[in-house]
Amino acid sequence: MELPRAGLLSDLDLEAVVDDTYRYVETYRGHGRQASYIPALEKVDPNKLAIAVVLGDGRTALAGDAEEPFSIQSISKVFTLSLVLDRVGAILWNRVGREPSGSPFNSIVQLEAEKGKPRNPLINAGAIVVSDQLIGADTADAAIAELVSFLRVRAEDASIAIDDGVAMSESQAGALNRSLAHFVAAFGNLDNPVEEVLSVYFRQCAIAMSCRQLARASLYLAFDGVDPITGETVTTPDHCRRILSLMLTCGHYDNSGDFAFRIGLPGKSGVGGGILTIAPGVGAIAVWSPGLNQAGTSLAGAVALERMVEATGWSVFA
Repeated sequence: MELPRAGLLSDLDLEAVVDDTYRYVETYRGHGRQASYIPALEKVDPNKLAIAVVLGDGRTALAGDAEEPFSIQSISKVFTLSLVLDRVGAILWNRVGREPSGSPFNSIVQLEAEKGKPRNPLINAGAIVVSDQLIGADTADAAIAELVSFLRVRAEDASIAIDDGVAMSESQAGALNRSLAHFVAAFGNLDNPVEEVLSVYFRQCAIAMSCRQLARASLYLAFDGVDPITGETVTTPDHCRRILSLMLTCGHYDNSGDFAFRIGLPGKSGVGGGILTIAPGVGAIAVWSPGLNQAGTSLAGAVALERMVEATGWSVFA
């Protein structure tokens, strides 16, 4: 179901909605647990809190630390999926499924039963397969450069970069992801060497972006693959719909059903505390608070999104 178009949003006081949401969610600031298994993420100030909304007509509203870059982690999977779908199309689904996993994001259990084919591209094993396809016949460095360049163009901000300290921390704490990659490779589902694929995966997760940059970069997903501000076609409407459907059903691992129930928007969370959500036909929302719930989704961020949807009626189920 499509949400209200921009013409019906002209009377919305966007800044008032964002300010109200920020005040409401401040009581949750610092709640939840940070991702301790990645040392660099555990060191982030737990009291950080940010909200950014960018609408299709260019209106932007920010609150809190919305201009401060943070590690986007698994949110990056949305953008690598977008690039790879445009490159290889439906062939991708021969290598990775489209079903919710119902398991933690780094689970290895299903890979054995399903012969190295990950359930979906938004869990770790699936994203590793997508990273392999992003490399293709090129190099890992070329693949990550393509992704960073894509994000800079989409966000209209050349300052977006990889946090090398986080990337190193990812690699040093990456034993389980290496296990997933080797397991996938054992079934012939990777074209490139495991360490080359993981060098892309670890670095994409370590990309640092602010909430403002993240919301702006993803705006094309709210408008059938077209950037409403520049008019540029970024991806096809079909690919855009596929990405949004996976975000809605798989974007928060075994917390995806509850997120859809409470918020009702396609979204993708990252263990850095960020959540990206798309309101089709309206715009993009990015929130950041490092404290996570048990499923690895930002606790305060989810509360903020629920509050905002209640205020605006932007749920796809409205």
